[in-house]
Amino acid sequence: MKSKLYRHLLFWLACSVQGTLLEYTWIEYVFAKQSAGHIILLAISFNLALMPSKILFTYYALHVAVTQPLKKPYKISVIVIKLSIAFILAIILHRIGSVYFVDPMENPRAHYTFRNVFDFSWMFVSLLDIGCVAGIAAALKLFRMQAINIRNEKDLVKEKLETELKFLKNQINPHFLFNTLNNIYALARKKSDKTPEVVVRLSKLLRFMLYESAKDTIPIVDEIRILDDYVQLERIRHSDRLKVCFDKDIDDYNKRIAPLILLPFIENAFKHGVNETIYESSIKVKVELKEGQLNFFVKNSHDREDNKPVNENIGLSNVRRQLELMYDDFSLTTRDVGQTFIVDLKINLNSNGKI
Repeated sequence: MKSKLYRHLLFWLACSVQGTLLEYTWIEYVFAKQSAGHIILLAISFNLALMPSKILFTYYALHVAVTQPLKKPYKISVIVIKLSIAFILAIILHRIGSVYFVDPMENPRAHYTFRNVFDFSWMFVSLLDIGCVAGIAAALKLFRMQAINIRNEKDLVKEKLETELKFLKNQINPHFLFNTLNNIYALARKKSDKTPEVVVRLSKLLRFMLYESAKDTIPIVDEIRILDDYVQLERIRHSDRLKVCFDKDIDDYNKRIAPLILLPFIENAFKHGVNETIYESSIKVKVELKEGQLNFFVKNSHDREDNKPVNENIGLSNVRRQLELMYDDFSLTTRDVGQTFIVDLKINLNSNGKI
């Protein structure tokens, strides 16, 4: 409320200064024998005498032409009629201030009557004076309303994107949990001695997902630790028939990254590669970070026929959308070459996304 009052006071102060300067320029030659200080005081008093007509019409025009139509639709013809009547009354009030205050002080010997109020040429001058102030006020009002609308639209878009991102994360986490529980179920059926170790590692993953994944970003060292835990879970399950190569070349382990943005790619490599073949399988993972540029490479073997299409599952589709929301500068390519599926992801971690 205070900021609104200050804006209005600042606007009318600027109008008063501008009006005073115009009056000073206009009467300077009339009161040439007077001191500059006296002329300035006269200019200020003349301007103040004409201000009420400008103020009244300006606020009425803003209410009728801008504020009121936003609350309730009005016909344009009704608005035009109201403004026209108000404009005429404002011009008359402006002329009354001139005829009964300004003009007698400029020319005391002249005789002014109410008929002088309706002098056409001077009424046109009043029209320009009032119209200029009201026009500037309306333009500023519309500009501010437009700026507020743009800001509100940006806030709504950001809120929508944040909601979408949360939804995507909530989809990925249960999807990951479902796959890991399947792994535990398979070990339990075999009555494997490794089942307790898998449960412990899963509890670490769930703790991370509960406390860390809700954050916007985490240090990349934490993301890599989760990748290691997941790889170890899969190694325990598949034993000797799985060969995993996990290379890391990181120049800054504290560089921040969106949580769980890399895990779905490794998860996908196991689910659609190792888990769908009865032969020996291999997975190669490479994480490289240099000066904020992340290069993430995953290659897994599979037994699918070359002509069988590979569609993105829910994990890859969601993480692709997350990347679009989180980072402006990234590239994600997937290739199915022979019996090898390759994921090549590049992210500029210094870039900002839509949210």
